[in-house]
Amino acid sequence: MADLSTTFRRPFREQIAAFRLRLGDLVPTARWDDITRAQHDRAFMVAGAQKADLLADLAAAVDKAISQGTSLEEFRRDFRATVTRRGWHGWTGEGTKRGEAWRTRVIYRTNIATSYAAGRMAQLIEGNFAFWVYRHGGSSEPRVIHLGWDGLVLPPDHPFWITHGPPNGWGCSCYVVGARTKAGARRLGGDPDKRLPDDWQSRDPRTGAPKGIDKGWDYTPGASAVDEIRTMAAKVVDWRYNLAVAYMTSLPDRTRDLLVEGYRGLPSLADSLARYATRVSVAKTDAARKALLEREPIQSLGLVTTKQASVYQEGAGRDLDLYDIAVDADAVRHVLARHGNQEREAARGQIAVTTADFGRLPEIFQNPDSFEWMEARSVQSRVLRLTKEIGARRYVAHFVLRPRRRRLVLLTYWVENIG
Repeated sequence: MADLSTTFRRPFREQIAAFRLRLGDLVPTARWDDITRAQHDRAFMVAGAQKADLLADLAAAVDKAISQGTSLEEFRRDFRATVTRRGWHGWTGEGTKRGEAWRTRVIYRTNIATSYAAGRMAQLIEGNFAFWVYRHGGSSEPRVIHLGWDGLVLPPDHPFWITHGPPNGWGCSCYVVGARTKAGARRLGGDPDKRLPDDWQSRDPRTGAPKGIDKGWDYTPGASAVDEIRTMAAKVVDWRYNLAVAYMTSLPDRTRDLLVEGYRGLPSLADSLARYATRVSVAKTDAARKALLEREPIQSLGLVTTKQASVYQEGAGRDLDLYDIAVDADAVRHVLARHGNQEREAARGQIAVTTADFGRLPEIFQNPDSFEWMEARSVQSRVLRLTKEIGARRYVAHFVLRPRRRRLVLLTYWVENIG
């Protein structure tokens, strides 16, 4: 199969919207075909995953892979952490490295490919193109029938697209592009003179799908939900923050909380925070800092859960529902300047904070050993102090309340030696 990073490139708003549309319905299943065809446009499933918390963790891992470009190897780490944390056994592929590699590749690639196709479908319809062009994805082991469709130029209302909109099977990397004229279609690799074979609608009696299409893939991803995908994508200006607040408000409380908890438990989130802190630490010039701020103004740890909002709201003096937990560049620079020197921290009985320590913050926020609210005149707001002991160290993090932005933002952070 062609490299997904080449075929599908960087994620875009409609692609992320198409995937997140599915998260409102986490469907427990025993087999991969328990839901079929267009049902996938509005539901998320992983074959064999039947518990709500397990499904939510897997959904959060896939969401991060799609919205933030998490690599397959990062997704595999998230998958392993999830199945271990949730005690999931009996899944197809369990027990061998080859089996796990196959299963994680299928989950990762299928969700990226179908969300890409659904997002592109929304763009194609919005673009009001006169022609759609079927393009082969360049797989190293191509299906001969798919190669035969490469370059087809057909109007958007042609019945071919109802059943043959790619991807058309497991591992298929075919895609569709739009053109306004036949000349434009040619420039995109299309052949307006190419004709469909007379038997293109013939179905394989073994699969029930048209020949050349795998069982259950005879539909066009996103076609049944174009308006919802376009509406969701248009509402959100910036999708860079995983599990974005503007999207999460549309979910039931229970689903939202499960997704947030799953997100904060991802090893790839810890890695992302550590890498972000490193990028901040090496951005020494004003130009470098400005570029970083424009590209990555914050890193989100996800929303306050319903339970946390209930526990924290009295001390906060306000309802914290749908508040986002964030780390910004100013906080990283302050922490490293104030608590990053080993000699100075040792004199305080503490350990110098490293960029890797920022990866602990999701765990600290999700499961603190203690918390208290404090008044902080220096920032003219209330501050939530959280502590957590891990091994021979106590991690102390302060988050400042920013009501106007509905955020709790990291203010300072240090590590105490209790060994």
